[in-house]
Amino acid sequence: MNWPEDEATETRMRAAHDHAASRLGLVCAGPAAWGYLGRTIGRRAGDSWLRVASVPVGNPHRPPGEGIVGAAQRVPDTVPRARLIAVLDWTRPGYAYQADVTQYIGAPVIAPRRPDLERDPGLTDQWWADLRRALAQLATVETPTVRGSDSWIAKAFPTFLGIPAPARIDRVTGHADLHWGNLTADPLTLLDWERWGRVPVGYDPGLLHAHSLRVPAVAARIRAEYAHVLDTPTGRTGELVALAEMLQAVARGWYPELAPHLAARAHELTGTRPPEPRNAELAR
Repeated sequence: MNWPEDEATETRMRAAHDHAASRLGLVCAGPAAWGYLGRTIGRRAGDSWLRVASVPVGNPHRPPGEGIVGAAQRVPDTVPRARLIAVLDWTRPGYAYQADVTQYIGAPVIAPRRPDLERDPGLTDQWWADLRRALAQLATVETPTVRGSDSWIAKAFPTFLGIPAPARIDRVTGHADLHWGNLTADPLTLLDWERWGRVPVGYDPGLLHAHSLRVPAVAARIRAEYAHVLDTPTGRTGELVALAEMLQAVARGWYPELAPHLAARAHELTGTRPPEPRNAELAR
């Protein structure tokens, strides 16, 4: 998932990164780190990290209070993340670009090549306590941004889980993209703040759990750490939202190794076997 979808995308994004580095007076070195389908590219620049994202022209401006800029403004510094230094936005025919300069984080990303786990990373008790504390602090942040709309959930539950959607969705502020490619080992840092906002209760730990299902020991640790959330009706709903999102990705051709584990977990929670994967594009 984390590589350019074609040579043209790679060429365009490398040129955009070079353009941002030049305008910001940065000298980058080392290999590029790619995001989903090459829509983002990042490289180290001394003590900083330059990340460039592209979006289709039509919505070139950053919505106020959202993304990494909103996180810098609203999320307390006690939530471990890279400090934002500068931003730069510009457009070219067909695309809008957003460059962010952040503090360079030296701690290794737990899963640098894919978002799900392949083996136990051997995280310490302190790491788990720090993650629990970070998510609890994030939950208190006020933001109007909603991730995973009620209308999407109403369609996704029957489509990907085979059950009706719940009548009520309780929400809390969360990271909204909590997987192993966005977490560092000791010390803990939460990376990639583009999606943060109001998510269903239980969604963040449920999403991390879904990305851990091929490593039973880690999945069990997440269930134990977040039993106070995941073992409640509202938290179970949040986990099901995460599973529906992951099963939609399976229907698009992603996560072939993880797919049977996702289906089994959904069946365990609902008593219903999920429908056979089909690529249904649902507006979020």
